[in-house]
Formats: sequence, C-alpha cells, structure tokens
Amino acid sequence: MGPVGTAAVRDPGGAALPRGFWAAVRVWLEKPQVANRRLSGAAVQAEGTVPLGEGGEISPSFATAGAGGGGGGQEGRAAGAAELGRLWRELRGQLALPPPLTGWGGPGELRAVLRTLLPRGRPAAPPARELAVQDVHNGTVTFLPLEENSEGKYQVKKCNIYQIQLKHIKDEEWSVSVVAPFPEDWFSDGIVYPKLAWLRNELLSKLAKWSVQQKPSGFKSTLSLISLAKYSKVYQDLKEKYKEMVKVWPEVTDPEKFVYEDVAIATYLLVLWEEERKEKGLTKKQSFVDLGCGNGLLVHILNNEGHSGRGIDVRRRKIWDIYGPETHLEEATIIPGDSHLFPDTDWLIGNHSDELTPWIPVIAARSSYSCCYFVLPCCFFDFHGKYRRRQSKKTQYREYLDFVAQVGFVCGFHVEEDCLRIPSTKRVSFIGKSRRYPAAQHALIDKQITQFINSRGTCAVAAWDRRVGFNHEDRCGGLCKEAGSEPLEDDTETDGTIWMPGFQPREKVEQVRNCVSLPRDFVDEVVLNVANLLLNAAPQKSCSDKQGGNTNTWNQGESLSLREVAEHLDKEILKKLKSEYGGLQTLLKNNHQVFEVLNGRVHIRDWRKEESPSKTKPEVKRRLSAEAFKTRLCWFFIHHPDGCSLPSEACPYAHGTEELRQSPMIKKKKHIQ
Repeated sequence: MGPVGTAAVRDPGGAALPRGFWAAVRVWLEKPQVANRRLSGAAVQAEGTVPLGEGGEISPSFATAGAGGGGGGQEGRAAGAAELGRLWRELRGQLALPPPLTGWGGPGELRAVLRTLLPRGRPAAPPARELAVQDVHNGTVTFLPLEENSEGKYQVKKCNIYQIQLKHIKDEEWSVSVVAPFPEDWFSDGIVYPKLAWLRNELLSKLAKWSVQQKPSGFKSTLSLISLAKYSKVYQDLKEKYKEMVKVWPEVTDPEKFVYEDVAIATYLLVLWEEERKEKGLTKKQSFVDLGCGNGLLVHILNNEGHSGRGIDVRRRKIWDIYGPETHLEEATIIPGDSHLFPDTDWLIGNHSDELTPWIPVIAARSSYSCCYFVLPCCFFDFHGKYRRRQSKKTQYREYLDFVAQVGFVCGFHVEEDCLRIPSTKRVSFIGKSRRYPAAQHALIDKQITQFINSRGTCAVAAWDRRVGFNHEDRCGGLCKEAGSEPLEDDTETDGTIWMPGFQPREKVEQVRNCVSLPRDFVDEVVLNVANLLLNAAPQKSCSDKQGGNTNTWNQGESLSLREVAEHLDKEILKKLKSEYGGLQTLLKNNHQVFEVLNGRVHIRDWRKEESPSKTKPEVKRRLSAEAFKTRLCWFFIHHPDGCSLPSEACPYAHGTEELRQSPMIKKKKHIQ
C-alpha cells in the first residue's frame, strides 16, 4: 500500500502552515466526533515528549506534559504520565514502522498522545485505546491502535495503523496525505478504526481545510469539566430510557430537540454531581431547585435518577400531567427577594431561565454558603429587563456570557465555564460550586452584591469592573481568579423583601407574538404588497424553464433588502409589525411558500429550484409533507402574473379549489405506556 489519498493545500502568504496543520491534527486528536459522527469523542489520558537519541533511536527517558480526559487534577495527570511511560516502555520493541510510512528520525523530539476513542450508538462498540506519535521534524503523525493481550499488556494493532503527512511542495503549495501500510480489507469496523475509503473521502478534505482555516474560538471545548467517558455512557443510557417521551410529547415545540437537549443537560449534571460527591466524600445525592423549569423534563429525569428536587415555573405546561407524582413541579412566580431563598438546597439550576438568569448566582449566594448553581444562558436579560449592549468589539452572545460570569464572580463564586453538547446555538454554561471568600465575610459580600445590582444600567459599570478586578477578556478559567477578596465599602442595604422593585417576571399567560396571530386579511395584504414590489422592481429577473423543446419565461422579480422593503410599506403596517417578535422578517419567513429570506434579502421563491423532499428530509418530515400535499391553495396560481412555475401535478399546493384536500388531523398519545 501507499498513500490512501493526497490533498493539495495553498497557503497564500505562508501565514498558516505548518502551524495550521498541527492545529488541525489537534482537532482530530481531541474532537474526532466533529469528523467521525460514529464517535462521541476522545478522552486524552496523557501526553508527553520522547527525546530522540543518536541515529534516530528513541531514548528511554520520558517527560510528561500533562494529561486531559475530563478532570483528575494532579493525581490524574501523574497517573496518566505513569501509564504512558509504562506503555512506551512496553511498546518500544513494536514501534518499527512498516513501509511506506515515514520513519521517525532527525533532530528534535517526538510527542506521544494516549487517547481513548468513545463510540456512539447503542449497543455501543467498546472504547478503544490509541497512541498517536507526532514527529514535527518530518511533518507526520502516526496513529497506533492498541489492543490488550491475555496478560494485560498492550500491543500495537498493526493492521489499523495509518499516518497523516504534511509536505512542502514549493512556494505556497503544500500537500496533506494519508498513508496506510495495509490494504482496505485489513481495516475492520469503520467506527473506532476508520476505513481507508473514509480516511480518503472524508477526513483528508477536512484536515486540508482546517489546516488553513483554523480560527481561535472564544469558547471552551465541549464537556471540559467532566469525564467524557462517563458522559458518553450515561447519555446513551438516558437517551434509551427516555426516548419514548418523543412519542407522547403534547407541546407544540419540537420533541426531538427538547427531549434530547434535556437528556444531555441531565447527563451533564449527573456526571458533574457524581464527581462532586467523590471529591467531597459525600454519599447522599445532591438536592436541587430548577428555577424557570419550563416543560419540566429536566426535573423529571433528575428526580427519576435519585436526586430530590423540584421545578418552579410561572406557567404550567400540558406535559406536567404526564410525569406522575414522583416529579415535583410547582406553578409559581419567582420574584428575587428574601421570600425566594433556598437554604436547604444544594444546587440551583437556571436552564434557559430568561429574566431569572442573572439572578441565579445571587439567589444561590444568599440562600446559603454551601449552595451551588448551574446556569445555561439563552435570552439576554439584565437584573431589571432586557440586557443592553455595552461593547461593540464582542458578539452580543459573548458579551452577555461575560456579564453572567461577572455576576457569579461578584457573588463570590469561583465561576467555571463549559460548553454543552446540545442541539442549540446557546450551549455555554456557568458553574459556581465553590466560594472565593470565607463564610465569615458573607455579610460584606452581600453588600457588594447589592451595590453591583444597583450599578447596572449606569455608567458606573466600567468603574465597578476596575474596582473589583474583573477582567472580561480572561475567559480560559480566569473568570474567577483572585482579584482581592475585600468587598467594596457601601452603606446601601438590601430592601429586606424584594431586591429590585422594578423586576418584571414573565407573564403567566404567554403572549403569542410571532406574527401567527395577526389577522389573515392583514397578512395577505402585506404578502401581496411585498410580492408586487419585488415583481415590479427593475430590472426584472426572468427564469427560463425548458421542457420538451419549449421555453417558458417566468418572472421571479428582483431581490431587495429588508430595509428597502420596509421603506415601501405603509407606516401603520410597520407599526403593527413592530409589536411582533421579528417583525417584517418573521412575517415573510412564515410565508415561505411565496418568499425566501437569505442574508437579509427577500426573494420570490422559485419552486422549480427546490430539491425533492425525498433527498433532503428525514422519513418523518417526508411523511408529514405527503400528508399536507394539496391542502392549501397555491399563491402563485392565484396571484402571480405568470401563474405557478410548476405544473399542477408537481406543485405541492392546490391549483384551484377543485384540487384541495382536507388536512388530516395528527393525533398524539396522551399517556406513557
């Protein structure tokens, strides 16, 4: 065998390579799941350097450079270093690389990384260990799968060895190659041991792309505070246990998203709490209160897994009736104040808790010295209302995250940041499980909290940041570095009952403001006005459809920005739309039969360009699309000057009332079987 595949890479200006190649290799080492969806991740146990002796022989000396894998502290790193050293000594006699792999040699050092690959799915394949050896001088990284023999010693699984190589061709031209010494059929499962075709067709292109497009992230790696191996096992168990919830979901929200998102959050908390019990020598499982619990599924799972606790939300949900009496949920309004403290609770949870989000650390700090918190920010709220941006150099999301972290810091917590694996764009969480001040200073910290809350919304914020020593730019574990434990002197006292009289909780009855409750006549008028505006804009864009030798021209109109569209609409229409979330853009997206909104521009949709649902949609969505076929009138057939761009038999909408079908009712089960 020789090269499995080679990808050419251009590096204009020579700014990215070879540094970008090693960054790409690091992604494949630490986060293989971003390329191989059959893996849930990799736990890096240890890594270290191995000096090369004369003639390219490996010196027996070994130096550790730390270890990963989700916690463990100094003891874990020492154990990982010891194990890697032992492994290296065991394997040295097996490390002669078969051709055509590039052998190790030359000046410098090798770097060895020991990792465990964690398969996804159920039943899951067993985890597999692998030793990756990086040779910077030769531009290679060699992956050596390991298998344990009957004596408990590891051997190199030679049939699954492969090597990734970087070579400089000339000037700005480089190449990235994957090389394997054995043929395709020697490679086994295609999960922890990739098949050669996958290495060639999938991994190689990703490595080439990552090598020149590596961008520093403003966020932590996912699941950086817990054991990835434990998380993977618990998640698969819980996913299997609660998958029936998808079938009985009575809410209008997407069950696939919300069920598996709450399963993932519950998994994270269960693993985090298990490790906390081990650290502190606790036997009793932690208690909790979920503030703003919403559908209550997270509470349901945590209760079922043995944690005593309850969820509180201002509005009862239909699904609460499904859970049964063992799940403790309360319908109540939380007003931050002395009447809503939880002195006997171990953890407070704020999972997409909206206006309560910045209050979670405050309530935890004032409930008891031992109370901890977990918060997953979503919508942007300050103590008194919507969060107002103050820094244009950051994204709004990053700025808000820094604010929530600052609240925890001011409340006296060592704040830790982590990124969850959930189907959401808002995945960053904060954890406060220890204090940075002695219990005797509780009263002084409480005054500091009050002053900080009162300072929000004024120009005193920046001055406050400087005085307490909070650094917004420090995001890598330094969010809570010691900045002086002495609180500020302040004579302001807490109200004694309500901490902020102007606080506005969410309304008990949810107001629907996504344009779906607008009068139908009003919506139809706006749709027709915008469509005519696009169709009459000059120059007109015509699309030709050649079928059977005939050419039919269909006017698709021009595209306009949302701002340009708004400028042509009546002021009263815009005023009415402004009261709805998303306004004009939401209304146009809701009418996706007629419009396509991309990158802030509005287009007339051409249904001839839409891909077949059989190619783009999963089975459930294809079935629902088929059930909805011809249940609504075709807007283009009625209003477009050229009619519909599709013939009647191909259009999913009815060309006239005679084609209309009755929309089927989709019934849902009401109880778990």
